[in-house]
Amino acid sequence: MHVVVCLKQVPDSTNVRINPETNTLMREGVEAILNPFDEYALEAALAVKDATGAKVTALSMGPPQAQSVLRDALARGADEAYLVSSRAFGGADTLATSYTLAKAIRHICGGAAPEIVFFGKQAIDGDTAQVGPGVSEFLDAALVTYVKKLDAAADGWTAETVMDDGDTTLAGGYPAVFTVLKEAPAPRFAPLAGAMAAAKAEIKILDEKTIGAEPAKIGLKGSPTKVVRIFPPPSRGGGEKFDARGDAKSAAEKIAEFMRGKGLAK
Repeated sequence: MHVVVCLKQVPDSTNVRINPETNTLMREGVEAILNPFDEYALEAALAVKDATGAKVTALSMGPPQAQSVLRDALARGADEAYLVSSRAFGGADTLATSYTLAKAIRHICGGAAPEIVFFGKQAIDGDTAQVGPGVSEFLDAALVTYVKKLDAAADGWTAETVMDDGDTTLAGGYPAVFTVLKEAPAPRFAPLAGAMAAAKAEIKILDEKTIGAEPAKIGLKGSPTKVVRIFPPPSRGGGEKFDARGDAKSAAEKIAEFMRGKGLAK
């Protein structure tokens, strides 16, 4: 069994700045981390390895510095790692990214889809939750989202997912793509020996020619959606306060009068 887990390097969400001219995230000087949801996807992949002896491949798409999240995956127990990296991929939206990752996955797996592909539920820098489903479509694989528990065996899988109306148990065969929630089992820590080995491990770099991607389907050319403007939400003002101590009726009347002035009450 072959398991591919897709990981993304993202800026630390506590220190995000936006370039007002280009409407893009300013990554210079900002700490980069492994997307938190992807930690749970990695743990799910390693759990399948523990249970079935599957081979686990870590895959990321991004600039050369994204190798750090792949070394983290190797340190925790992944067997090999690939980085999809080229200037031609720059500016890709979720459709172009899904296409590129699917092409990379097929390249890694000799033209076929692996039994399982894992993603985190979403990336914290985009919050679209679209890339996992997009890759499943390009791979022609079953899609199961919002997974909090997965049991995989040679003949199929059973997954517990979180739906709007409660938890649901699903079962199926391969190939399948799963997006994983933080309610899944907690990520393991990397042992010292794993970290030392990962520091010396080879990470294979894949460009557009290597994976056989069509130029019109990658990067900006392959992106039907574009970010026109991005900006942080305006800071909230202090608002108006009413002191209800000692005279709650008077305070309530002032609040009602205020709301009527704003057209929020009659």
